[in-house]
Amino acid sequence: MDHLDDISIEELQEALDEVNAAKPAQRLLAAIAYKNGITQTELAEWYGVQRRTIYSWLKRLDDGPLDQAVVDAPRSGRPRKLTTKQRQEFEAALHESPTEVGYDEPAWTPALVGRFVHDAFGVEYSEPSCRRLMKEAGLEYRVPPRPPAGAGSEDESDDRGSGQWTP
Repeated sequence: MDHLDDISIEELQEALDEVNAAKPAQRLLAAIAYKNGITQTELAEWYGVQRRTIYSWLKRLDDGPLDQAVVDAPRSGRPRKLTTKQRQEFEAALHESPTEVGYDEPAWTPALVGRFVHDAFGVEYSEPSCRRLMKEAGLEYRVPPRPPAGAGSEDESDDRGSGQWTP
């Protein structure tokens, strides 16, 4: 074996008992299988990953303490477009009516949120991102319930498509 010569199956099993996330558990299970004679190629097929990925998992376990080697380092991701202070101002505004913030609209829509964020903070967001921001701010989209059959006249139009975002 090229890897894990200094780590016993028992140590790997103890580490497996300590992890709570799926990815570290998967890596430890792969290492245990490897120690039991399963090849890297077979493991790659089992887990649906490249052989190089299995090699990396095993190398990480060789190089560091097990508890640290099985977890990924935190990743920063893309920075937010709005600062924390701007985000707080944005969310407070969404809990007001658009008219109170200076827009002649009856309710917040993703398009209106995009316009507001651009006007207030000079930041562009797509409509899907505006929907996500609205949801993160605690708003949800609600469609009015369908009236019971026969409750209105036949020529009344169904206005179920006119839902709105509400806190």
